[in-house]
Amino acid sequence: MIKYFYKSLRTTSLSELDDYKRGTWVYVEDPSQDEIDRLVSKFGLEASTIADALDENEMPRLEKDGDNSYIFIRFVTKNEDGEMVTMPLLFVFGTELLMTVSLVRLPSLETFVAGKVDFATTQRAKLVLQILQQVSEHYDSYIKSTSKQIKLIRTHLRGHEIGNQDFIDFATIEDELNEFLSALVPTNATLRRLMLGRYMPLFDQDQDIVEDLLLNNEQSIEACNSNMKSIGNIRDAYTSISSNNLNRTIKVLTIATVMIAIPNLFYSMYGMNMDLPWQHEPWLYWALLGFTITLVLVVAYLARRKKIF
Repeated sequence: MIKYFYKSLRTTSLSELDDYKRGTWVYVEDPSQDEIDRLVSKFGLEASTIADALDENEMPRLEKDGDNSYIFIRFVTKNEDGEMVTMPLLFVFGTELLMTVSLVRLPSLETFVAGKVDFATTQRAKLVLQILQQVSEHYDSYIKSTSKQIKLIRTHLRGHEIGNQDFIDFATIEDELNEFLSALVPTNATLRRLMLGRYMPLFDQDQDIVEDLLLNNEQSIEACNSNMKSIGNIRDAYTSISSNNLNRTIKVLTIATVMIAIPNLFYSMYGMNMDLPWQHEPWLYWALLGFTITLVLVVAYLARRKKIF
């Protein structure tokens, strides 16, 4: 799909054109091979680079070919299963061209179409930075949501209510955070190279925006690392608690076994078919009962004193 969006500083709404004109934002989403061939022919682009933008595993980087600069980043979105994933986004910045190429719908597109952002497609460099700002805000939003989910699971730990589903959620969250990190770290490297001005002309105000993006991404990276540490700490704490509870249970069961074995020793002895001292005396039963109870109480007292249970 290819769309041509146009908005100047004098217009208040975004217009969709039938064809390209100077100052247009060329929006390309999941293009067919025929559409790629038309774009390459029409704008003199590198076909292999456009194809790279359709590779789900493509990483952020910068390239320059003639007058065109190719800026790759990754943005976060939700897939059909509702899971958070990152997808590649390509900016093609030329002398009079601004094009974005993505495999899926750009989440920030609705923000621009709805007029929630003051922008103009004729200000190409600023528009690139505004799209990058929206991408960064999406990362922040998803990371904050992840942090809340981790805190919720942490409250279960206090009540010893963590279950298998919580650990499954942890595994999912860790995968998402690792994917965010693998996208944000090279994105920052790309932004630092972008500040040099060789790939896209930047004014002083634009430089400030790039610096803000770098700072925001650094904070997002720190938040991801912090969440990863929190997950590890919660998992370690739960392991320690489970191990301690298991040890206490084993100790209690061991003492219970000893207490049962003590009276059973004497009763089984006098239950054998052989002559034993005082076996015909009527007081023997009560004597054995009193002796075993006393012995059990002594064992219990010693176990309690040693803090075995």
